[in-house]
Amino acid sequence: MPHVSRLELGAVALFVALSAYAVSAGLWKLLGISWVAFAAMGTAAVVGARTHDENPTVLVWGYGLASGAMITSAAVFLLPTAIGHHAQFGGFGVALGVLVGFASHSIGHRLAHLDMPLDRTVAELAAHALAAGVIIGVVYGNMPDLGLLLGLAIVSHKGPAGYAAASRLVRNGKDATGILLPAVGVGLTAITAASLQLPAAPAVRGIVFGFATGIFLHVAMDFLPRCELGSEIHDALAVDGDAHALLDRLRLHAVASTVLGGLVVFLAWVALA
Repeated sequence: MPHVSRLELGAVALFVALSAYAVSAGLWKLLGISWVAFAAMGTAAVVGARTHDENPTVLVWGYGLASGAMITSAAVFLLPTAIGHHAQFGGFGVALGVLVGFASHSIGHRLAHLDMPLDRTVAELAAHALAAGVIIGVVYGNMPDLGLLLGLAIVSHKGPAGYAAASRLVRNGKDATGILLPAVGVGLTAITAASLQLPAAPAVRGIVFGFATGIFLHVAMDFLPRCELGSEIHDALAVDGDAHALLDRLRLHAVASTVLGGLVVFLAWVALA
């Protein structure tokens, strides 16, 4: 019988309360993005918890579609905005975002060796979701005319991430309900951060939007399905011995899924333009 902790119940309750505030404040895009992130991660976690074993093909396509969509969306919808505010500072912001993303990812692995009250996987996913929510909230709070497509593409990786994390938790004898924390994380900080208004100075806005671009590009590239020995995809293969042949086939799926993810964003942009 799944056990939902007080922390998880409190996070969900706060998410519902903030959603009510978003309705009253007219933050419809952020509300939609937050609930899509919650539904995608929660639904995928239920599937992952029931299957117990990660399907490598599902992982490749899930990560590939999400990363392709995220890379395309960040490059098309955020990068021009950053450069438009200030070309040089916008570029510096992109570089800063990529480097900070890499640094936080690397330091996060070191923190994995510390004793924490939360499961390490849940803690990492929750921290990632809360940080992403802050950036999404600031971006949409300062650019209310920004399309919904960007936000949906950014949170598209919540599905495969929830699937992989839940199956891993169950396989290790832990409760998959911990996924509730990262599932509501985007909404908790995105709706809260929407009230933060940036200065009108082009240099400041260039750095901030460039930073957001760099962070999302780093996250997207981190989710690119790498079909290599020792990778998460390789670990999900239920084979003994040499797995090169299977990995070679999965590499074709990786290329197809990432290209399709980017193409979907392009076609949606053409249809909505």
